[in-house]
Amino acid sequence: MSAQADVQLRDFKSLFSLNGKVAVVTGGSRGLGLHAASGLLQAGCSKVFITSRKAKACEEACEALNALPCNGKAISIPADLAKLGEVERLVKEVEKHTDKVDILFANAGATWGAPFDEHPENAFQKVMDLNVKSVFVCSQKFAPLLRKAGTVEDPSRIVITASIAGIGIGTLGANATFGYSASKAAVLHLARNLAAELGPQNILTTSIAPGFFPTKMASGLMEMTGGVKALADATPNKRLGMPEDIAGTVVYLCSRAGSHVNGGHIVLDGGSVVATSKL
Repeated sequence: MSAQADVQLRDFKSLFSLNGKVAVVTGGSRGLGLHAASGLLQAGCSKVFITSRKAKACEEACEALNALPCNGKAISIPADLAKLGEVERLVKEVEKHTDKVDILFANAGATWGAPFDEHPENAFQKVMDLNVKSVFVCSQKFAPLLRKAGTVEDPSRIVITASIAGIGIGTLGANATFGYSASKAAVLHLARNLAAELGPQNILTTSIAPGFFPTKMASGLMEMTGGVKALADATPNKRLGMPEDIAGTVVYLCSRAGSHVNGGHIVLDGGSVVATSKL
């Protein structure tokens, strides 16, 4: 067979397009969620619903997103996903604007640092509830809208934010993050289970495992572990994560370019897990 006959890549120009897609971004008012939402809108999404616990933060995020040079619209729907019934309310609010959802970016999360002997039981529970249970409940309650949008040729997507703390060992000592590390390991495996369950229903599930990104949630821990420069110097590619790293990865996973990825995860840490594991 000739090389010319082998070249069957169709419509490369649209390979990373999300034209007309509808997305829901939990924990979308700042940090990684806001980076992802920016990428989703600029890749062509017609609607991106931003949800987080604080109404003002959601509104400010949507104002910034709607100032971007794109045709889509960011819509604020505040919700505290750790509370019983809030996910169901979120779904009903989304349904006021659309009858289908193409993309669920499950990014809402929390952390807690404390020495092993002093780590509060309720703090561990709080982290597990938001980082694991709410991801499952969001996936479950949004599944009907995701099924409506998905086809074999163009499946819907669930993308879950995990962490390299769920792959290697998280922070130990005075600011140990036992609950956070356990929760991120749990959602990596939850994504695999959801991929097997929902894949035949035209919903693909993947996860990302970021390392340190300069975000509000990570800033305190970053200072305690040496600061931005020290952490960057300790990373094989000599920098921390940037907004483009999250936005580009999420757009890839949610576009036609990522339509054969299901159950896997992408590590976004510049190689820090690899560097640690060789010691």
